[in-house]
Amino acid sequence: MAIAAFWIGYQFWAIHEYKPPKPMPTADVGIVLGAALWDGEPSPALRERLDHAVDLYKSGYISRIIVSGGYDYEGAALTEAEGMRNYLVKQQIPGEHIRLENDATNTYENLLYSKKIMDKQGWKSALIITHTFHAKRSGDIADYLGYTNTTVAAVKSRVLSAARYESREVLALTKWHVDKLLMSWGLGSPVPAFQNF
Repeated sequence: MAIAAFWIGYQFWAIHEYKPPKPMPTADVGIVLGAALWDGEPSPALRERLDHAVDLYKSGYISRIIVSGGYDYEGAALTEAEGMRNYLVKQQIPGEHIRLENDATNTYENLLYSKKIMDKQGWKSALIITHTFHAKRSGDIADYLGYTNTTVAAVKSRVLSAARYESREVLALTKWHVDKLLMSWGLGSPVPAFQNF
């Protein structure tokens, strides 16, 4: 019990350790990690990530955006990436500056498949755009996948329950550590622990 309590406390500390970089570095591309669409439109939480990407783009920190996320459920009309692209275009982001990654179903795949787009385009640096509670795991996965010159540019949510999503993230971060260990032994890739929100 003492070990479990220490581990949980340590993971909460790791989640809260994230601080936005000052100054924010510029990068070749911003990668927006997907979350749920509601009736084809970004959920309030996903809009927070997208609005942060818009601010970074319009402030000159990034000149391209990758939106990453596959179908929320079987029979969905749009991928998360398509819904995000549509929203960004409405915010005056040129469509030609947006790349779609339409296959990812979890954070590991978001970053794995987005890196393939980066490599193909010759982009060397990235800002990973997500929420603050998700920053630790996203950055650790990016490091594992060999990203370089990469910064997590996270936004604090005003619409999500901090207690709920930070608690959930402790479990997801624990699962990631297990997945990373299993992959080092050649035992497969991570699978989703939770549905997107």
